[in-house]
Order: sequence, then C-alpha cells, then structure tokens
Amino acid sequence: MDYLKNRVLIGSILVLLISNLVLAQIPRDTSYTLQSTLKKHSKYYSDVSLPKVVPSKKVSVIKNTTYRILDDRKLPADLYLPKNTKKTHPGILMVHGGGWRAGNKSLMRDMSLKLAEAGYVVMAPEYRLSLEAPYPAGVYDVKAALRWMRINASSLGLDGTRIAILGCSAGGQLASLVGVTGGREVFYEDPTIDVSNEVQAIVDVDGVLKFRHPESSEGRVAAEWLGGIYEQVPENWEEASALNYVNEKTPPTLFLASKYPRFLAGHREYMQLQEQHGTLTRRVDMGDAPHSFWLLNPWFEPTVEHVLSFLNEVFDK
Repeated sequence: MDYLKNRVLIGSILVLLISNLVLAQIPRDTSYTLQSTLKKHSKYYSDVSLPKVVPSKKVSVIKNTTYRILDDRKLPADLYLPKNTKKTHPGILMVHGGGWRAGNKSLMRDMSLKLAEAGYVVMAPEYRLSLEAPYPAGVYDVKAALRWMRINASSLGLDGTRIAILGCSAGGQLASLVGVTGGREVFYEDPTIDVSNEVQAIVDVDGVLKFRHPESSEGRVAAEWLGGIYEQVPENWEEASALNYVNEKTPPTLFLASKYPRFLAGHREYMQLQEQHGTLTRRVDMGDAPHSFWLLNPWFEPTVEHVLSFLNEVFDK
C-alpha cells in the first residue's frame, strides 16, 4: 500500500512540475498593470487613484477554474458568483484589455466584484495573447469561455438565456467580435458542440470596431496579433472587425468612450445599423477620461453605474 501511495504522490508531483514548466514557457508581456496605469495617468490627472473594492459578503470568488484545455495548456478563469441561490442570475463574460499582447484577468477584478454584488454571475477568463498564439486563437478562447458558462449554468446559478459580454480596449474589440458573430459559422471552432455561442448584450469599453477605418490608428500592436500589416493580411484585418458583421440579429450594445475617438473606430456606423434594425444601442462619453479610465478613480464607479443601468434595462432587472 505504501508503494502505491508513493507512486500516486510521485505522479501528482510530476504533473504539477510539468504544468508549472508549461506555464513558465509561455511568453508574457507584463507591462500593463494597475500600477503602471496609475503611474502613467498620474502625470496628467492630479485626482486619479486605484479603486479600493472590498469583496462583498454577497459574493463568492473562485479563482483559476480551468475552462479550456489545449494539449498541456490549461486556460483558467476567475468566477464571481452571487450567493443568493434562490433564483438564477444573468451572466457577464469579462474580457480584459492590453493590446492583444499584455494584461490579464485580474484587471477585471474590481468591476467583476461590483457586478456580481449587483446580481450578475461574472466570469473573467485568461485567453491566449499574441506572444503565445496570434489571431484568431484568442477569439476561440473567449467563445469557449462563453460555452463553458452555458454548460455549467446550473452549478453557477446562471440563467443561460441572459448572458452579456463586456470587454475593455483590446478586450472590447474581442467582446464586440464575439458578440456579433454568435450563431454564425465564422469562428465556430467545432460545429459538433451543440452549445450556443450567442450573447444577449454587448458592452464595448473603448474597443475598436473596424481596424481599417478613417478614425483608427491601429498599427504595429494590432499587426502583431493579426499576423501582419493590412497590406500583408487584409483578410485578417477585415475578418476581425466587428462592424462587418452587424445585422438585425446583433444584440443590444453599449459603448463607453474615452476622449480618444480612435479607440472606438467604427462605432458610429455600428450604431446607425443598430438603429436601422430597431435594436437598442447607446454611447456614453466619459468626458476628458483617458484610455484605461475604467481601471481608475474618478471614472471607475461611473463606469460600473453605466454598465449596470444598461444591462438592467436589457435584462429587465
């Protein structure tokens, strides 16, 4: 018996060592953090600070739940769950930003806690960035996270018919792209999986809708993710642009905008199409707010309020 126990223990240790080795080999850009964002904007705004969100007793936090396994690579997500289990709750899939190459799911912690406290089942996934796997890997990861939410809806206390996707910056681009392509063959990795990848609402916080656009200035960083500059791979730049897919089935959409129009390039045409189809669409200008405003005071609380106002309206909460 001792021999068998030792073998099991050794096996477990080897699995852990291999997993850590795989993680250590993943190239990561760690330049985009809360502290680096605060330091950057403190030079221009005297009143900026980091939110101090204390976890609510109404919310359970489960970190690093594996939602997808790719060979030796496990993709984790953080879950923020309302403790009120007497009813099911609408859900929000949160997609962090970072230029498709930096950032991580912890950037969405504060907002996730606030949204969960307001009665939403929130999932913040890690997805593959450009240094690890270029486009469209991250799109498939986010879609897989969405399917995972629906597959596990009962254990999460989630109403699988009411899920929104929210993203910031590059995460806003991904959120919009995933949101407008739900139910379509494009980016549907495995048609044999009979789980909907549709969402019922989209929240795009400063995320580009059209890569090649008069207002857009996407260049090197986007090219790193998309596999080359526009002249080299125009098909990728067009395929990754959410504006190209907007139709009568596109879900209600909220845009939150910084003072830089380039980050929401294409949103005006997007909104015009939404209005033509009679679908709820809304833009909120955050005034003199810089890019990454959602991470900082004094814009953090208003951002949460605008998101909740919109989603409560869409989901009739």
